[in-house]
Amino acid sequence: MPLKLEIVTPEARIYSDDVDTVVLPGYEGEMGVLPAHSNLVTTLLPGELRITKNGKTIEMAVGEGLVEVTGSVTRILTDVAIDADKIDEKAAEEAIARAHKALSELKPGEHQEEVAAAMAAIQRATAHLSIKRKRRTV
Repeated sequence: MPLKLEIVTPEARIYSDDVDTVVLPGYEGEMGVLPAHSNLVTTLLPGELRITKNGKTIEMAVGEGLVEVTGSVTRILTDVAIDADKIDEKAAEEAIARAHKALSELKPGEHQEEVAAAMAAIQRATAHLSIKRKRRTV
């Protein structure tokens, strides 16, 4: 019995296909989903998502979001999903530098929303770099 995987961002449906497994970065660490998995809803954290179909693995960088798992369907709603081959390493490094600069310009104890946004940008870009560099060494 296949597992239907749907990955949706605010811009588009990024992926929709039957797969064998999906491994995603969740709040409590990496989580694997197989067909007939127990129903659940959980948070998605920025990191690497791995899709396996017919013995081949597709890697994607994903951002924050939600995951809904039913027995036959896994839906991932995320702010960003990028195929590992399409990650721009230079853009990710620049995003980290911009976020660090923004953090350094804030006064301690103020602007909690800006701090959270900068930290999220760093986490996302770091995940992108990690995936890109890992693919280069494989």
